[in-house]
Amino acid sequence: MKKRNIAAILIIALIAGQSVVNAQSGKKKQKRTEKTKSEQVSLFNGKDLNNWVFTLKDKTVNPASVFLVKDGVIHITGQPFGYMRTKEAYSDYKLHVEWRWPNNEATNSGVFIHGQQPDTIWLRCVECQLKAGNAGDFVCMNGATMDEHTDKSTIVVKKLAGSSEKPVGEWNTMEVVCKGNTIEVSVNGVVQNKGTNVNLNSGSICLQSEGKDIQFRNVFLNKLK
Repeated sequence: MKKRNIAAILIIALIAGQSVVNAQSGKKKQKRTEKTKSEQVSLFNGKDLNNWVFTLKDKTVNPASVFLVKDGVIHITGQPFGYMRTKEAYSDYKLHVEWRWPNNEATNSGVFIHGQQPDTIWLRCVECQLKAGNAGDFVCMNGATMDEHTDKSTIVVKKLAGSSEKPVGEWNTMEVVCKGNTIEVSVNGVVQNKGTNVNLNSGSICLQSEGKDIQFRNVFLNKLK
């Protein structure tokens, strides 16, 4: 066989081999992508609140008048006090929540982590504070605690940095990483707090009604391994 023919055969073999490698690599990437998508859990579908449970201080008020969905956004009026919580309990995840103050006034609300049953207005949980100027504080509610909760005269564990909140009307992002017995919260990309040896490690996720209007969107979590 001539050397030229041998070289041609070798080139064809190399190209075929590389095609197999590329195909296998593509399948692996696709599997990783599919796995990542499957690990994301949407808590708000942009249409309704069918997968949430509602608790209000005033039991005579219809929750549908307090917790509303319009244009793909959750609107909470703030009155009366209460919260909406997921029907499911979650642990080991990264939670993503976006919020804003819609009516030219930055007021008060919170994201509850590891909410425990039974439902009460101040249920047992760790609140990731959204109160204007204090977003990122922890509030250890109804017996929740952590190593950083050293001042037992208060239930608040102050945030680590100055406010990273955006002006009224603009959307803010809070991300909460819960892994084992630790909780880390970031506001607009700034790590604001970290709790260790938290005495809760799973439970419902809640959005609070506390005073005045607030809006939420893009509420989802990614499960951690």
